[in-house]
Amino acid sequence: MNIQYEDTTLPGSYGVVGSFPKSFGYGVEVPDLEESPTSGDKPRILLMGLRRSGKSSIQKVVFHKMSPNETLFLESTNKLYKDDISGSSFVNFQIWDFPGQVDFFDPTFDSEMIFKGTGALIFVIDAQDDYMEALSRLHLTVSKTYKVNPDINFEVFIHKVDGLSDDHKIETQRDIHQRANDDLTDASLEKVHLSFYLTSIYDHSIFEAFSKVAQKLIHQLPTLENLLNIFISHSGIEKAFLFDVSSKIYIATDSAPVDMQSYELCCDMIDVVLDISCIYGLEEGSGSAYDEESLAIIKLNNTTVLYLKEVTKFLALVCILREESFERKGLIEYNFHCFRKAIHEVFEVGSSNDGAA
Repeated sequence: MNIQYEDTTLPGSYGVVGSFPKSFGYGVEVPDLEESPTSGDKPRILLMGLRRSGKSSIQKVVFHKMSPNETLFLESTNKLYKDDISGSSFVNFQIWDFPGQVDFFDPTFDSEMIFKGTGALIFVIDAQDDYMEALSRLHLTVSKTYKVNPDINFEVFIHKVDGLSDDHKIETQRDIHQRANDDLTDASLEKVHLSFYLTSIYDHSIFEAFSKVAQKLIHQLPTLENLLNIFISHSGIEKAFLFDVSSKIYIATDSAPVDMQSYELCCDMIDVVLDISCIYGLEEGSGSAYDEESLAIIKLNNTTVLYLKEVTKFLALVCILREESFERKGLIEYNFHCFRKAIHEVFEVGSSNDGAA
């Protein structure tokens, strides 16, 4: 495996861009329950489920780079935990981790305040346990939340599937899907849509599932997908992802189906680039492992080339292409320059565009 780093910042290329502007317009912004309106006006994703279902482990692995094995020592959550990830990530929202043993629809809690400003509710079900009680809680949660906020996205993570065989995974997903939707039909809630994902913190499935959740909160997603389609069609690229570098969530990809192996390769490439940059690319006490000059090219032994380049302070474009296509490197770099310019315009970045070509 051959890794190359190059400083190829084009003349007039754009500077560092931060996360979503507050006016970006995805999700609904409301004040936090316990904070001032100015400090809590961020869209929310709620993590709910029974105790020991794996909610806190998911949060720690995806957004705090905790090793899956370390999560074995996490204590059970006994109070609401709010995690603002916007400081180190492109996605500007809060993750609220709810303790499984607390009923937040109890009159002592303001369910209107909790659910009215929520973009997505993720309900985590332990696939290795008896999930009948979890399904009952899921139905109760969805039915009551829908009355408060009918625009919320309901996501069901069928979690801890790493311990199941492939046939058992499929059967478990089918059974949970059938029972959950039957319960909604019986309650005359046919309009409620549940999305189901098989997840595990021991592979990349949890990152892909969170990617799908985050994409639903981005109103500009069709524009981003269209830009990626144009870029790859004019550059001879097979697949492209727009990654949030910190979490390895991809906020957009082209219209071709996502192959899990390709996604895993791109995630691994981000890890390699950051690790090597931390070791060899930083002067002591200064700089960042990922900046506007970040670029990596990895050539695999099957004529496949992985290409990573900085788009903004938090975003990277990661592409998969063939060696023969990479021979037109100049064309790819020019097209990337146009792509990055369009991304900045989509996100309405003002001051960073000054002096750009």
